[in-house]
Amino acid sequence: MGTVLTSVLPVFLLILLGYVIRWRELLTDDFWKPAETLTYYVLFPALLVTTLAGADLTDLDVWPMAGAIMTAIVLMTVCLIATRPLFAISGPSFTSVFQGAIRQNTYIGLAVAFGVFGNAGLTAAAVAVAAIIPLVNVLAVGALGHYATNQSEAGKRKLSTTALETARNPLILACVLGLVLQITGVGLPPILGETLDILSRAALTLGLLAIGAGLRFKAIRSDRWWVALAVTLKLFVMPVVTAAACILFGVSGMAAFIAVLFNGLPTAPASYILSRQLGGDADLMASIITMQILAAIVILPIVLTVFVPF
Repeated sequence: MGTVLTSVLPVFLLILLGYVIRWRELLTDDFWKPAETLTYYVLFPALLVTTLAGADLTDLDVWPMAGAIMTAIVLMTVCLIATRPLFAISGPSFTSVFQGAIRQNTYIGLAVAFGVFGNAGLTAAAVAVAAIIPLVNVLAVGALGHYATNQSEAGKRKLSTTALETARNPLILACVLGLVLQITGVGLPPILGETLDILSRAALTLGLLAIGAGLRFKAIRSDRWWVALAVTLKLFVMPVVTAAACILFGVSGMAAFIAVLFNGLPTAPASYILSRQLGGDADLMASIITMQILAAIVILPIVLTVFVPF
């Protein structure tokens, strides 16, 4: 418990620091928006490429770990869709709960994995990212396309554009490039490798501060039941299902920790953007994102300790 706490709490302290910096207007939106873009398109891709290109995957249960993570996500998806008629919830609001239950804030996951296991944890986390991002984006876009109210021709074109953007996601492309460099034995070329390594050092710090700057406490609205449901599904149910999937796939140790960690993370801020673009309930999505991050400060260390002792 102590090891997990000392690794998880600094991550959330950085997130809270980002919120305080923005709240006190030490840095304005003129800084944060470009910083988020820089992190998403440059710094985190650099981190993923350098991590995977130089990784030793021989001792890591790559495929079983990825299988456990993806199985839990698919099971949650099936259960949510199957039980949706039992709840008096609108289509747009359902898409927000859905995204809140299956998506992950990969920045937090990478930071915690590195804090607990160092470079080995970062490598396992990068593999988890490669497995998760394509799946959750396809599922989220599909859910919004089916349940959201934006069904006009313009909306359908935007849905198609979003699907194409998913395939060109810089984090996905970075994972593919890093794995190709690792599998082929090419590794990182001189000079370029050192440049990417320098860039990657800023990724975790700036990424976590930007998450904090994006918190919107004023956005928390009265739909407390749906917010509570999304928090419970993501921070409690998903880790339990993932732990069971790890047993099924024979995943243990660090790989099991990473699997449970990633499926127990609060949802990604990108969920809000996607919800707003495709006709979902963006206000509810903002509430879910904020409350999950706050709840995870307490819940995540407990869940990781209880379900993945190491």
